[in-house]
Amino acid sequence: MPYRLALFDFDGTLADSFPFFAATFNGLAARHGFRTVGDDDVARLRGMAPREIMAHVGMPAWKLPIVAKDFMAAMRAGRASIRLFDGIAEVLAELDRRGVLIAVVSSNARDNVEAVLGPSAARVRHFECGMSMFGKTARIGKVLHASGVAAHEAISIGDQASDLECSRRAGVAFGAVAWGYATIASLAARGPDMTFMQVDDLLHIADDTAG
Repeated sequence: MPYRLALFDFDGTLADSFPFFAATFNGLAARHGFRTVGDDDVARLRGMAPREIMAHVGMPAWKLPIVAKDFMAAMRAGRASIRLFDGIAEVLAELDRRGVLIAVVSSNARDNVEAVLGPSAARVRHFECGMSMFGKTARIGKVLHASGVAAHEAISIGDQASDLECSRRAGVAFGAVAWGYATIASLAARGPDMTFMQVDDLLHIADDTAG
């Protein structure tokens, strides 16, 4: 059956923000006292889960909200340079036309998300954005409650192992995208329910074969 609700991650899933993240990372590292990374490190880091990356650069978990706040502020200043991946606007429009409810669940700030989405923000029925002590699992639950959609009728789409883990804990399916921060090989090894190799593949969310 088709999924009735699609919960999208933002950075690396809808928005092509990795170049901005890479350009900003070492400045944040210098400011907050964790290790910088070179160009040779990037490919290896994209195969790691977020917690593994934090360990690799020596960033303790307690610093994450502080660093994330600075990253969101930096994006606020530079978000005019960030675009949606090619085809995302058209896919969101088509999913909406087919009756799939669209949500965005992101640790990024809502104003950043809406600014980069531009006119596509009108397609989104539910936003759960910003850093939260309760994490994405609780936020997925809030969207399920607000939308009235059962967990088995929803799919979360993202580009990080942590997105998959949160989806599992929330009881919803997970779809991995191949164009995000993490490599598709690292995500496929964790057994996602769906794999999207190109943006147009997201339309399969609305297929009778989905789920």
